[in-house]
Amino acid sequence: MKRSLEQRLQDGPVICGEGYLFELERRGYLQAGSFVPEVALDNPEALKQTYRDYMLAGSDVVLAFTYNAHREKMRIIGKEDLLEPLNRQAIRLAKEVAKEHPEEEALVAGNISNTNLFNPDDPEAVQSVRTMFAEMVKWCKEEDVDFVNGETFYYYEEAKIALEEIQKQGLPAVITFGLMGENVLRDGYSVEEASRLLKEQGALVVGMNCFRGPATMQPFIEKIRAEVDGYVGALPIPYRTTEEHPTFFNLPDGGCSCSIPTATTFPTSLDPLYCNRYELAEWAKEAHDIGVNYLGLCCGASPSMLREVAETVGRTAVNSTYSPDMEKHFLFGTDDTLQSHNTSYKTKA
Repeated sequence: MKRSLEQRLQDGPVICGEGYLFELERRGYLQAGSFVPEVALDNPEALKQTYRDYMLAGSDVVLAFTYNAHREKMRIIGKEDLLEPLNRQAIRLAKEVAKEHPEEEALVAGNISNTNLFNPDDPEAVQSVRTMFAEMVKWCKEEDVDFVNGETFYYYEEAKIALEEIQKQGLPAVITFGLMGENVLRDGYSVEEASRLLKEQGALVVGMNCFRGPATMQPFIEKIRAEVDGYVGALPIPYRTTEEHPTFFNLPDGGCSCSIPTATTFPTSLDPLYCNRYELAEWAKEAHDIGVNYLGLCCGASPSMLREVAETVGRTAVNSTYSPDMEKHFLFGTDDTLQSHNTSYKTKA
C-alpha cells in the first residue's frame, strides 16, 4: 500500500525532485524566458522521461509539471484555451510514471506557484489570483493527486491564498517561499514568520525553494526550523550564490569572456556557476542534521545531483546502482588488475 506524504514524513526524510523547468529547457523541450510547460502537450514522452529520471534518482514525489501553467501565463503566450488540458495532462503523466516505481508507488503532487500577478494593493489582482488557484487545485482534486505543492511564493499573502484554496479541496499542502535579494518577502514578512503562520493555518510542510543556492538559503532554513513546530522543507537551486549576490537572478560570472544576450547570467548562462554534487551533499547533511524533513533541489538540478542529496540523508535510490565508483578507472582506480604505467601517470594526465 502506498504511504501518504504525512506517513512518509513520520518514517524519515522525504525527497522531492523539482527542477524540471531548467532540465527540460536543457533537453530542448521548453523555451527559456516564457518558461511555460507546454511540453506536457507537445512532447509528453519527454516529460514522462524527465519525471522518471528524477523518481529513479530518489524522489519520493512525482511533481506534476504545472509550474507557470496558470491562466495569467497562458494568457500572456496566447494559449489560454490549453490551460485545462495542459494541467490535466501533466498530472496524468505523473500518475503513470509514479506507478512504475519498482519498490513503492511514488506520490503524485499537484503544483501551483507564484503568479507574478499578485499585488496586495490591487483587490482585483488578488481575486484573480484566488480564482486561478481555485481552478488549478480543483483539477488536482479531480485527478486524484496525493497532495498539492504550492511553491516559489515571494508574497506571504499570495501563499496564504494558495493554502486556503488547497484546503477547500481537502488536500494536504506543502507551501514554500522564494526569497529574493532583500532577504524579506515583498509584503514585509520575514520568511520564518510567514512559514510559522502557514503552519499554524494547517500547511503540512512549510519552507523555501528556488532563487537561492545552499549557501544563501540555509541561514533562513535554520530560522524557519527554529520558528516552526512541524515539518520543514528546503529545496535550493544548485548554484553558488553568495551574500553579495544571494539569488540566481543577478549572479555574476567573472570568468565569461563572451557577450551574452541577457542582462545577467540568468537564465541561460548560469552553467559555470554550479555547485558540484559534493557541495550539495554537504548542504543536505547540514539541513538534515538540523531537522529538515522534506529535501530536494530546484531549478538547475540534475537527477545525479538529486541522487547525491538522497544518498546523503540515508536513502538508496533505484539508480544508486550507478553512483560513482572510481575503483576501476584506468588512471585513478585502485583495482589490482589495472595497468600501473597508467595509474602512476595520473598526476601528469
